[in-house]
Amino acid sequence: MGRIEVTQGDITKLKVDAIVNAANTTLRGGGGVDGAIHRAAGPGLDVACAKFGGCATGEARITPGFNLPATFIIHTPGPVWQGGHHHEASLLANSYRNSLQLAVANGCRTVAFPSISTGVYAYPLDQAAPLAIATIQHFLGNNSQLDRVTMVCFDARTYAAYQRALEQN
Repeated sequence: MGRIEVTQGDITKLKVDAIVNAANTTLRGGGGVDGAIHRAAGPGLDVACAKFGGCATGEARITPGFNLPATFIIHTPGPVWQGGHHHEASLLANSYRNSLQLAVANGCRTVAFPSISTGVYAYPLDQAAPLAIATIQHFLGNNSQLDRVTMVCFDARTYAAYQRALEQN
């Protein structure tokens, strides 16, 4: 098995050093995986996130995991899809890259990502999955601190897209 794996499941249940939250720019919780992480982590997460005063798309912030089995939560707002002509690809790559850099800076060895921006932000899954896998592989190629990066897919369609991207990369 390589240093990247793809699985289907609930990211809030993983015992890893850090899970990544596909946050909105307020970092104050929302729908999808963001809402699920905020609910599972408990009210301390919202208090911790409020102190940041938000986060720009493609950037990342880190908080404790609170009630989650993960030690840390890394929050990154991915881009909203606007047809692909508003730097969405570079912003999405930045979300993955900046999250990985923050994980390494905080001593993490295992990180789990959801599929960033492919839910309500409508980033096409067939474009997001290969970009995410390529960005993670490039980062891992230049960094030996991370032992494993897991893509945690919410449903079978997402799992299939990331599995295909991993096999083709």
